[in-house]
This record gives sequence, structure tokens and C-alpha cells, in this order.
Amino acid sequence: MGKKALLLVWDNPSWHTSEEVKCWIGEHNRRVKRSDREVRIVACLLLKRSPWLNPIEPKWVHGKRRVVEADSLLNARELADRVCAALTVSIMSIYL
Repeated sequence: MGKKALLLVWDNPSWHTSEEVKCWIGEHNRRVKRSDREVRIVACLLLKRSPWLNPIEPKWVHGKRRVVEADSLLNARELADRVCAALTVSIMSIYL
């Protein structure tokens, strides 16, 4: 039987390339190798400064503008509400 893997194509923000994420993926893959019951993760990074390779990028820019408020920090609940509202608008615009 062949091996299964999840190919994760990512851009390069610091939270995708952090040591913490690299360690987690490495630990996950070692656990998968021992158990052979889960799916290995293969992370492939897009080229830096190449938004044309990442079709979701323009959506993130518009979403961030709808969510972020320049004059004050949002608490967790306000942030969650704004993210949900922004995503709902984005998803609905796909179907219209």
C-alpha cells in the first residue's frame, strides 16, 4: 500500500515558517512514521513576493480591511465577530 501525505502549499508569513510550526510538523511526521495510521504533512512554500501564485491573497487583503480597526485594539469576541462577518460576505459573493 502506498503512503499518504497532505501537500500543504503555503506562502511565507512568519507564522507559517516559525520554528514552532516546523517542530510541530516534524513531530507530527515522526509520530505518523511510527504509527502508520495518520497522514504525513509535506509543507511546500510558495516563492516570496509572488502573490500571483496565491489566488486567495487578494481576498485576505479585503478581509483584513473589513476586520481591522486602526484606532483601537479589538478584544477576542469583537475580532471573532468581524472575521465571521467578513468571511460570510466573501463566501456569499462567490455564489452571487
